[in-house]
Amino acid sequence: MDRIIYTTMTGANAAAHRQAVLSNNLANVSTNGFRAEMSTFRSVPLQGDGAGTRVFALEATSGHRDTPGPVQRTGRNLDAMAVGNAWFAVQGRDGTEAYTRSGHFEVSATGQLLTPTGLPVLSDGGAPIDVPPGAEVSLGADGTITARIAGQNPQALGRLKLATPTPEDPLKRSDDGLFRTTSGDPLPQDGNARMLAGALEGSNVNAVECMVGMIAASRQFEQQMRLLQTAETNDKTASRLLGMNA
Repeated sequence: MDRIIYTTMTGANAAAHRQAVLSNNLANVSTNGFRAEMSTFRSVPLQGDGAGTRVFALEATSGHRDTPGPVQRTGRNLDAMAVGNAWFAVQGRDGTEAYTRSGHFEVSATGQLLTPTGLPVLSDGGAPIDVPPGAEVSLGADGTITARIAGQNPQALGRLKLATPTPEDPLKRSDDGLFRTTSGDPLPQDGNARMLAGALEGSNVNAVECMVGMIAASRQFEQQMRLLQTAETNDKTASRLLGMNA
């Protein structure tokens, strides 16, 4: 049997994986703070006698696009957009510190500052943030959280943790959609990080680019399938010839 089926299979798997990544990106084109996922592959020639024309498609290191999304002005007092390469710190469901660019916060019925998915937002001390009952919360450019209760002076509740990843310990996407450091260690508070209150960061997904990529991946997959059909036809032809010679 011609070994083309094995090399063609790796190409088909690569195209299918790329299609899945692009579909997920397109589905999150309206998700606040979403970072487009990238999939990269490289061609690796097969070593061995008579195999110089065989090339496998292997997945290379993939990551996410760091380009910030567009600014979306909301005027809401609990909306915030991290400026530059800063990230908001939240507590994941596994209890570890994770990071997100989505700054659409809300106060729970128990008075805790949460993300829309119910994750606690962390302060610069690494602890959840509690809000007094009936308080109106406002956010400062440096992440300062201020609570105002009718008839009382404004009260500082703390400061949002804004962290900036480093080249030595970059962020990577986890299975829950949040980002964590490669080392697994929490990032320190960045005292110079700033955020824009009353605004949200949009997704950095380019919908047109995704559509074009999905079309290209679909055509590539079809081409790999045609190669498999060609290999099957060649095998059948070779079997008939061998049967005639017998």
